[in-house]
Amino acid sequence: MLLDAFTRHPRSVDETYAEHMAVAWSFAVPMLAGGLACLVHGIFPFLFETTGSRCVKALHVRIANRGRKAGVEPPAPNWAAFDAVI
Repeated sequence: MLLDAFTRHPRSVDETYAEHMAVAWSFAVPMLAGGLACLVHGIFPFLFETTGSRCVKALHVRIANRGRKAGVEPPAPNWAAFDAVI
């Protein structure tokens, strides 16, 4: 029963527990780095002016294409609206 709690979701995306952890961490590290850059940017606005938005854009492209079959294009994001918020 307890093991199922750790493996149910990874199985649902056709990954092992270890594969799913590696993928999750491959998103977590850039998110943490981008978040830290945003914190520094808040204090020193002349530093990391585009780092946070570039990080989010890159991760969005990765997650939008994750698990897609070849030849299927994801919908184009509206970056102009995103940039206005960031």
